[in-house]
Amino acid sequence: MSAMELIRQRRSVRTFDGKPLNVEDREKLLAYAEHIENPYGLPITWRILSAKEHGLSSPVISGTDTFIAGKLRRAPHGEEAFGFAFERFVLYAQSLSIGTTWIAGTMSRPAFEKAMELEGDEVMPCVSPLGYPAAKPSLRESLMRKGVKADSRMDFSALFFDGGFDRPLTQEAAGNLRHPLEMVRWAPSAVNKQPWRVVLSGSSAHFYEKRSKGYVDASGWDLQKVDVGIAVCHFVCGLEEQGLAWRLTTSDPGIAVPDGTEYVATIDLEQLSE
Repeated sequence: MSAMELIRQRRSVRTFDGKPLNVEDREKLLAYAEHIENPYGLPITWRILSAKEHGLSSPVISGTDTFIAGKLRRAPHGEEAFGFAFERFVLYAQSLSIGTTWIAGTMSRPAFEKAMELEGDEVMPCVSPLGYPAAKPSLRESLMRKGVKADSRMDFSALFFDGGFDRPLTQEAAGNLRHPLEMVRWAPSAVNKQPWRVVLSGSSAHFYEKRSKGYVDASGWDLQKVDVGIAVCHFVCGLEEQGLAWRLTTSDPGIAVPDGTEYVATIDLEQLSE
C-alpha cells in the first residue's frame, strides 16, 4: 500500500474492539519505533505502556489497555522532530491495520509522564492508544469528528504558494510536487487547524506555521509546530515514493510572511524533473 493510500485510509481511532495487541504486532511496532530517524537528529525514547499497570487513562478512549508514548530532551526543533517521527510510526501502525490517535491534552498526563520516567529537561508531547478498531465508532467519537470536521481539509490554493504568499499555487503549477503536497494537505493536526503553509521556490519547499492562539504552553513548547512536523513527514513520504532525494535545512529564505506566520523549515529537492 502506498503512503498516500495509508494517509487517506487512516482515521483517528478512539473506539477499539477490546482485543489486546498480539505479541507479533507489539514487537513489530516497538522495533519500528526504536529505529525511526528524524531529520533533526534528535533522539526520542519510545515505550509501549499498559494502562492497568501504570494507572493511565483518557476520557476519549475505550476498548484498549495499550498506549505508546515518546519523550525527548527539550531542544530547538524538538516539536518538529517529534511530529515527524511520531507520524512515521502512526503510518506504520496503519499498515498493520492498528488504530491510533494523537492525544496531547485529553489524558492523565501526570500518570503518563511518571510511566515514561520523565526527567526535568524532557518532554512527552503526545501519546497514542494502540489496538484494533471497533466495527463502529462510539457516538462520542462520531460527534468529536463531526465537531472538528475531521474528514475535510482546506483547499490546495489556501495552503500552498508559488514563490511568495501573494501567489496561491495551482495543482498544475505544482508539477511533480502535486502528489507530495496533496499528502501534506491530508495530514492530521490538533483540532484539524491545518497550521502548515508551504511556499515553493525553485527546487525548495519552505514550510511555515500559521499560528492559532492557545497552542503554546508556559515553557514555550508549541503544539502546532508538532503539526508542522507531521506535514513535513507527509511531504517527505511523497518525495520518497517518487524516488526524489531531499534534505532539510532551517535557513529562513526571507520571504515576506502574513501576520501570525513563522518560518519553520525548508526541504531542498534533488533529481526533480518533469
